[in-house]
Amino acid sequence: MRVVRVNHVLITAPPGGEAQARWFYGRLLGLREIPKPAPLWERGGVWFWTPNCEVHVDIEPGAGSPPSRRHVCFEVDDLEAARALLATHGVRVEDAPPRPGVRRLFCWDPFGNQVELMAEEGPAQEWELEEAFPEEALATAP
Repeated sequence: MRVVRVNHVLITAPPGGEAQARWFYGRLLGLREIPKPAPLWERGGVWFWTPNCEVHVDIEPGAGSPPSRRHVCFEVDDLEAARALLATHGVRVEDAPPRPGVRRLFCWDPFGNQVELMAEEGPAQEWELEEAFPEEALATAP
């Protein structure tokens, strides 16, 4: 078995949060809304598409507490433009701890979910899983 791609991530919003999800993820971040399958309509929520993964905002009572570092990360083409856009709309933004070759920030959606935005510095580095985790190391993993 091998994982071929990430299909979707799911984040939660409280009941009635669809309009705020559409504003934050659709209008502010620019994700394209996609229809939920009919059998799932009764659950509420809203789904979005990004070029390589869907984002499902699901309805869950008590969503957003307790605060956590769990998050989804979106790569953006202009981190400073994203920072300015978020600040203009009153979204809380914090610099993220440094990571080599990457600039990044954290913000929070209307439900308290942490969202990371990142931009590569310089050309993207391509690597294979085998380069990062040699077969010998994988064999000894629990």
